[in-house]
Amino acid sequence: MSTAQTMMFESADQGEETARADLYGVLASLFSMPASQPMLDAIGASDAAGDAVLEMAWSELVDACKGADEEEVREEYEHLFIGVGKPEVMLYGSYYLAGFLMEKPLALLRTDLAALGIERADAVVESEDHIGTLCEVMRYLIASDDVVHANLAAQRRFFADHMQQWVLRACDAIESHPDAFFYRHVAHLARSFFEVEMVAFDMA
Repeated sequence: MSTAQTMMFESADQGEETARADLYGVLASLFSMPASQPMLDAIGASDAAGDAVLEMAWSELVDACKGADEEEVREEYEHLFIGVGKPEVMLYGSYYLAGFLMEKPLALLRTDLAALGIERADAVVESEDHIGTLCEVMRYLIASDDVVHANLAAQRRFFADHMQQWVLRACDAIESHPDAFFYRHVAHLARSFFEVEMVAFDMA
């Protein structure tokens, strides 16, 4: 998993593909579990130059991480995404695509993951259509040396089939929730990045 410290825009020694993989890795970490203090501190200590929408969204998250407390972030994460009973905000594709969890979109995703040779680790409790898991798959498809499965065509197909139709709706739900403070910035960064990805894939 990439660390927040590696996420830099306009870095002379870092290619665009590495930057994409890094950002998917950061989003995977932030959505999959509450951010640890070391990760909060690492993001807060980084910077980004420029005034593009994505860079501004990253800068806003950097500011939110400066002085952020791990326990407060954990409480917000658990309140929004775990909760008692139904979470305040769902992070699963099946919910947005089919209205319920563990539905047909998840079965189709599992078929595609098997074709890519990707299996869920035994320690992972979330179903594979969790946004954090999908971001990690995208990171793999960009960063892996597997030229058969990990290539631009596979990235475009996976994103279109399993993310594009619902991830912005999930970001909407987070950003509009009155109890989202830290994670509003995470969702804004995710939205900005996903929108860039959609345009890039359309042009590829």
